[in-house]
Amino acid sequence: MELFSFLLIIPIFYLLFKIWNWINDVRDQQCYILDYQCYKPSDDRMVGTEFSGEVIKRNKNLGLNEYKFLLKAIVSSGIGEQTYAPRIMFSGREESPKLEDGILEMEEFFHDSIEKVLSRAGISPQEIDLLVVNVSMLSTVPSLCSRIINHYKMRPDIKSFNLTGMGCSASLISLDIVRNVFKSYKNKFALLVTSESLSPNWYAGNDRSMILSNCLFRSGGCAVLLTNKKSLKHRAMFKLKCLVRTHHGAKDESYGCCIQREDDKGKMGFHLSKSLPKAATRSFVDNLRVITPKILPVRELVRFMAVSLLKKWNVVRHGSSHKGASQGPIKAGVNFKSGVDHFCIHTGGKAVIDGIGISLDLTEYDLEPARMTLHRFGNTSASSLWYVLAYMEAKKRLKKGDKVLMISFGAGFKCNSCLWEVVRDLGDGNVWKDEIYMYPPKTLVNPYMEKFGWIQDEDPSTFNPGD
Repeated sequence: MELFSFLLIIPIFYLLFKIWNWINDVRDQQCYILDYQCYKPSDDRMVGTEFSGEVIKRNKNLGLNEYKFLLKAIVSSGIGEQTYAPRIMFSGREESPKLEDGILEMEEFFHDSIEKVLSRAGISPQEIDLLVVNVSMLSTVPSLCSRIINHYKMRPDIKSFNLTGMGCSASLISLDIVRNVFKSYKNKFALLVTSESLSPNWYAGNDRSMILSNCLFRSGGCAVLLTNKKSLKHRAMFKLKCLVRTHHGAKDESYGCCIQREDDKGKMGFHLSKSLPKAATRSFVDNLRVITPKILPVRELVRFMAVSLLKKWNVVRHGSSHKGASQGPIKAGVNFKSGVDHFCIHTGGKAVIDGIGISLDLTEYDLEPARMTLHRFGNTSASSLWYVLAYMEAKKRLKKGDKVLMISFGAGFKCNSCLWEVVRDLGDGNVWKDEIYMYPPKTLVNPYMEKFGWIQDEDPSTFNPGD
């Protein structure tokens, strides 16, 4: 009998041991943000109204119609006068860049933000186990990863990933790499570096679909320190809950809606087609279908299903008759605020922010961080999400237990999203620290129309851009 009891206990203990190991492994696979640092270039790189006019006048391929188009675009863009451009713009060499211009632009950002985030966290560069760098439009040999490793003398066994061509959604692609590596390796530190190189990518032609990018993109970047160490979770700022990636590259219209190419005169630029909003909407809808069940409570999903069924039943019952139509549609939208407290939206432009706000039924309070980031820093490509997050932190909105939904779009066409949980109350200003008291301003109207509105009244036959 005792032998039988002993033999019975062995598999029970073995099962408990396996369950404990599984729980332990899951805990080791968590992805935490220890700290992050957004880049704020020096004031001598600030782009004001006067300087913008000088840069545009240097392009001799533009005519009056292009000037009017650019004025309309920048006035309605939501971008203010305190954004930043690469140094090449201020030396007047944007049409003849050198390789070193792009490299120096990136190194200026690397040396500032990486040093700040590691110093603040008390982590040595030699402690970094994983390095992921994403800069879409600059590819160098050695890679940007290698340049960082060389500068900081990181360990020879460091795992590094250098991503290019991923567009504005690259931050969450880099994060996905970190998340997957953390599943296989315990007690690691990862450094995620995200930015865009504008120096070699100025468009000097007159194709409207390509000069638009000159108006929208600005300099910026962010260095993010992550870990899966359980012992450091009390120091962490955020914990990753889920991440979903959607790629519509198989659809020709989506693939070609934003693409780097040459115009008919052989000038390189970034083409933004009229089908971009449609491609963004399709990818956004598909992404929401996957992430919604992961982030919303069951009660909201059940409510949505019930309302959807009621709506279908109502349509079947009344058909297309005028009587049924007069009763109006039954709203079947999902209430994302039932599972999300804050919305971190990619600052791709005013239209992008407005569109997401309408789709998710968000208030101006919800959209404020994205609008203010677009106004202050412009579209900094893949790093823009972190400026939006930093705004929330500077405004002391982020409290322990809050959920933050990040949404980004990028060439390909891609829509990526993820959900973070705030681990502790946050209130550091990060890149907004010295000026958060000024936001939101009384108006977001920029002075471009006041300064250059006279262009609207010019006669094409007598117009001289040099006057």
